Amino acid sequence: MGLSLMFVFGMVRSQSLTPAELFPGLFEAVQLSDVFHDNKTFVDAVPKTEPAIILKHYNEQKHLPNFDLKKFVTENFALPVTQGGDFKTDISKGVRKHIDTLWQVLSRKHGSPSKYSSLLSLPNDYIIPGGRFRETYYWDTYFTMLGLQQSHKTKIMENVVGNFAYMIDEYGFIPTGTRTYYLTRSQAPFFSMMLGLLAKDEGSKVITKYQPELLKEYAFWMKGAQKLKTGEAYRNLVGMPGGEILNRNWDDSDKPRQEAYKNDLDSAKKSKQAPKDFYRNVRAAGESGWDFGSRWFDASGKFGSIQTTSIIPVDLNCLLYHLELTIAQSYQLQGNNTQFKLYADKAASRKKAILKYCWSEKDNWFMDYNWKLKRISPQQTIAGVFPLDFNIATAKQAGQMAGVIQTKFLRPWGLATSFKRTGQQWDSPNGWAPMQFMTINGLQNYRQDDLARTIALRWINTNIAVFKQTGKLTEKYNVDDNTLNAGGGEYPQQDGYGWTNGVLLYLLNYYHINTK
Repeated sequence: MGLSLMFVFGMVRSQSLTPAELFPGLFEAVQLSDVFHDNKTFVDAVPKTEPAIILKHYNEQKHLPNFDLKKFVTENFALPVTQGGDFKTDISKGVRKHIDTLWQVLSRKHGSPSKYSSLLSLPNDYIIPGGRFRETYYWDTYFTMLGLQQSHKTKIMENVVGNFAYMIDEYGFIPTGTRTYYLTRSQAPFFSMMLGLLAKDEGSKVITKYQPELLKEYAFWMKGAQKLKTGEAYRNLVGMPGGEILNRNWDDSDKPRQEAYKNDLDSAKKSKQAPKDFYRNVRAAGESGWDFGSRWFDASGKFGSIQTTSIIPVDLNCLLYHLELTIAQSYQLQGNNTQFKLYADKAASRKKAILKYCWSEKDNWFMDYNWKLKRISPQQTIAGVFPLDFNIATAKQAGQMAGVIQTKFLRPWGLATSFKRTGQQWDSPNGWAPMQFMTINGLQNYRQDDLARTIALRWINTNIAVFKQTGKLTEKYNVDDNTLNAGGGEYPQQDGYGWTNGVLLYLLNYYHINTK
């Protein structure tokens, strides 16, 4: 993140220097070496003394014949540890007991991080996903909250929502995760959904309490809308052919991701794009939460063809539709009919645009839209279910989609993410908890209850079967063959795991499944 990015909406970012900015030269040396298998290790490490002192010693020693980079790093930095510590699963006590214990294992106390840590300070205790993900993540948290609510942990839910509101106030938006190196992008905007979840426990006062933060988040996503012209794009916005404005994913930086520095440099060499364009597209995919999958690639299916900033994602725009409706609701609760109508109209316009640009008659499915090519993307993914969740689809469309889900996406152990096998984690044969939940919930909205239940039972059976085999609830699953590990992507399978725990517990309770 360059110094020009230290300002968001005129607000100075506190505690925002990244590892690359703190340790120029040393950062590149470590990330391009084999000191750590995972580039995220170094950016999460905490310096033991002032960066200037560490850099001085590094520059004095690096040319010495016996200089050992790994030894230097381990002497000068406290390395991150795998979350969970010495926790051992007792499979005999069952998956419910396991999840209940994991809420404690994945909980973290708030406080001021070390001065030069990449970890952002939060005002409340928080929950992490697990494994290499040692900080709070934006869209993960909503699905984790589903389980927290089932466990009657309303106080933790309050803390989580308070943390996200704090970040909106502090930074002008909610970053991908609570690290300085994520401060150039947001993630799938589930904040309004989180408020809806908390409101089930605490009433509609939650919606009005956080109205200022709802408006600020909306301002982040819609910045530049007043000046945007048809056929133009600016940051997260695109002026559509019919004069509508829809949203895309974006990142303020066009540099390699610090947490995947070597990967990005190596991948850029295989792409025909200019490096800055390639890095921006990679980072924008990071904002989507789908990092990575064929929905962002061209027909070649190659990673080097990634074109995220050319894509209008159907799921992103459905979430922003919900944000507009929630803001409208907040004004309605206050009796402000003028502002209520303003945001209700914004939502209605977005709904109309989603139906216009993202519905594919040929595929009977909602698809992303390539605004540069002015046509629907050919990549069919499970993200297309989002219009079902927000009642955007017509009854006829929902019926057609149910057929596609039944015949194409449904596998023996849950829903596949796409039909393509690219080696990326957001493609076949992987299935993910959030997408199972969104599909089940969306189908229920249109009374497709039998199919919803079939999906739920298959997913539950997958989670429990793998748990009995391994003692783990993992980040993603192989829905074609649950005896095989889910894989692909930039890092090994992670266990913990926040959103898997949340969705599983929700489904167990909703369908009254008797298991420990």
